[in-house]
Amino acid sequence: MLAIARALMARPKLCIFDEPSLGLAPKIVEEVEQILVRIKAMGTTIVLVEQNAAMALRLADRAYVLEAGEVVLHGTGQELKNDPQVSKAYLGY
Repeated sequence: MLAIARALMARPKLCIFDEPSLGLAPKIVEEVEQILVRIKAMGTTIVLVEQNAAMALRLADRAYVLEAGEVVLHGTGQELKNDPQVSKAYLGY
């Protein structure tokens, strides 16, 4: 939270987040997600690298799935969330 606040003090046009939910309790992950939603609503572009695919796809205007460093799927967050291949491999349903 402190790192995010410090980054926002500079009023950036772009913020890059690398695994902001890593190692956090589920309740805190929810808070981080809501903060990212607010940052996005402020007009700041977000580049998010995240293992929590469900959260990432909820936030994403555009999403890219990487495997072994290569883009294997791309589309809107909603498109990938509804893709059967993504659902089975990354979302567990």
